[in-house]
Amino acid sequence: MPNIKKVAEYAGVSIATVSRVLNGQKTVSPQTRIKVEKAIKQLNYEPSILGRNLRNSETRLLLVLIPNISNPFYSKIINGIENTALKSNYNILLCETDSNPEREKIYFDLARKKMADGIISMDPQVDKDTLIEMAEKHSIIQCSEYTLNSTIPYVTIDNENAAYLAVKHLLSLGHSKIAFINSDVKFTYARQREAGYKRALDEAGIDAKSDWIYYSQELDFVKGQQAMKKFLNLDEKITAIFAVSDLLAIGALKEINNNKLSVPDDIAVVGFDKIEFSSMTNPTLTTIEQPMYKMGNIAAKMIIDKIQGKEVENVILDHELVIRESTLG
Repeated sequence: MPNIKKVAEYAGVSIATVSRVLNGQKTVSPQTRIKVEKAIKQLNYEPSILGRNLRNSETRLLLVLIPNISNPFYSKIINGIENTALKSNYNILLCETDSNPEREKIYFDLARKKMADGIISMDPQVDKDTLIEMAEKHSIIQCSEYTLNSTIPYVTIDNENAAYLAVKHLLSLGHSKIAFINSDVKFTYARQREAGYKRALDEAGIDAKSDWIYYSQELDFVKGQQAMKKFLNLDEKITAIFAVSDLLAIGALKEINNNKLSVPDDIAVVGFDKIEFSSMTNPTLTTIEQPMYKMGNIAAKMIIDKIQGKEVENVILDHELVIRESTLG
């Protein structure tokens, strides 16, 4: 197995010169560089990336914290992060926290021990105090969910206005009894989307009744079904549903279908995210589109800039209402 010493001997130069060529330094003459590159090719020498990174005090590794890898919302964001990171010679490590403080600590320790250059956090349940403390010494970006009143840069959308747009769409169709399936209000996005829902109803002169709001601890199909069961048992029948995630909305759709009711004739449904499944439901789901790939792309650029010591500003991306069969038939 050839090593850097063998390359130096073959090229007739010093080990330091070979190292300078490998690191792209411009202090080596073109003739010497050609000799070294020829020696590397002839000997099939593969330099140790790990060793080079350690010498440069970097790992070229980014940690990406997600609460649950099974949620399809994260897949496009991760794709955007990875593609952008690879173009800048960074790799990513997916860290599924499962909202478990012990697992979270393991990942934070990787950054503390300089085994990763930066962290992109997408976990809404991350320990915010620890994250803020870590951000004083380490490069950290938040993506989608973020911490209010902190100095940690983030990329997200305007959640309140997105929810407002969704409910305004239902109101424009003549709906006045609009139920809301929310997440846990300890999350920033959940509070913001509820504010948008209530603002739209308030402008229409409609009181947002507590019976019309369901708080889910998890974003999955089953919780959406459970929420819909509750709404179907109300004395005053609702005519539309807005859910803070497509997973919850699709669960609600399933329960409506199970009860032989028609969407949108009996109950209209709007989701949030525009995951791929939302175009495969029957009927297809009206939803708020988040630019997930772009969000990941920008998050990766932000964390790399942060690692390089550049100034990083918060980014608010555009959202769009995608109207499909679940509201218009």
